[in-house]
Amino acid sequence: MKFQELKLSDTLLEAISFMGYEEATPIQEKAIPAIMEHKDLIASAQTGTGKTAAFILPVLNELANDNRHETKVLVIVPTRELALQIDQQIQGFSYFTPVESIAIYGGGSGSEWDQQKRALTSGTEIIVATPGKLISHLNMGYVKFEHLRYLILDEADRMLDMGFYEDIQKIITYLPKERQTLMFSATMPPKIKQLAAKTLKNPVEISIGLSKPAEGVLQAAYLTYENQKTPLINDLITGKPEVKSVLIFSSTKKKVSDIVHGLRGHGSEIRGISSDLEQSKREEVLRDFRSKRTRVLVATDVLSRGIDIKDIDIVINYDVPGDAEDYVHRVGRTARAASSGLAITLINERDMMSFRQIEELIGYEVMKLPLPAGLGEGPKWNPRVIRRPYRGKGNFRGSDRRKKR
Repeated sequence: MKFQELKLSDTLLEAISFMGYEEATPIQEKAIPAIMEHKDLIASAQTGTGKTAAFILPVLNELANDNRHETKVLVIVPTRELALQIDQQIQGFSYFTPVESIAIYGGGSGSEWDQQKRALTSGTEIIVATPGKLISHLNMGYVKFEHLRYLILDEADRMLDMGFYEDIQKIITYLPKERQTLMFSATMPPKIKQLAAKTLKNPVEISIGLSKPAEGVLQAAYLTYENQKTPLINDLITGKPEVKSVLIFSSTKKKVSDIVHGLRGHGSEIRGISSDLEQSKREEVLRDFRSKRTRVLVATDVLSRGIDIKDIDIVINYDVPGDAEDYVHRVGRTARAASSGLAITLINERDMMSFRQIEELIGYEVMKLPLPAGLGEGPKWNPRVIRRPYRGKGNFRGSDRRKKR
């Protein structure tokens, strides 16, 4: 479907065209009309399908002709990276409108706090915020939400995984009861349905490709012992100039550093990123990766959702994700929208059962490739092996995720 068929304003259509978009994705095609009819919405769609535009475009269509300088939209997101990304997209789509936005997140300086305070008191139209930082401002008593018309919860499942349920409920107590609420989630576990029941009124429900990697992702796996992983990656990316962008996911922050050191010296610019880095440094690393100045980026799951980096050639899971849903989000970093990409997972003998659970979730078996000559034999595929519980630092399962990520 062409965007012109969605009855968006000429101003927005001009901005959409300027940004190079022509056809709406399935989530945009279904969500935009429902939002424009002022209905609450709960939508699930895999990462990389255009969810941000699905809620921003109809909201901007409504606000474009309203000249009152008031905060009308609150978008709550789990991470600062996603807040920045959405704010950047809003600025692109709203280029030809008077609508202003700001990202509010932690980790900044005192001057950034003052800038956020001015936005929250002067009536910046769209606020994109992480829960914790927004509550810090709400506790000061100066935030003005009396004219709010839209509450948008993006990556809602991720926020609940990170322990933000109570924070979201607290934020809602500061908002007008008469509002339109939109909830977007990559997955739809029971706790999301519970939150939706408390927050939304007779919502329209949309589900697009739930818990499935994008069609353009070619998936493969290698059975490896732990000491074979870094040499294997070196073999996969060394001497291949056509592979210009590689994203490697590690299960822990400590491993990020180990992987970076193990890959250096092979002719590639390699950087690591995790929550240990200062915000300014994280933004610098991401800019270099987007611009291809950095060829290989090693990251924790802080980047598995919500980061719009185009043209990633290969995503490598150095470790099998502990949560099967996380696999979908990780591999979704490649093959964004209509593009194609390669996702490779390295499976040691301890992680075979977890990977088998991933295959059950996505509904098919991922191809297992033989190790390159010279690396020796890897373990045999035996998913019946019981995974030993991980006791070391960096175990992100369960309620510890929010603290240690």
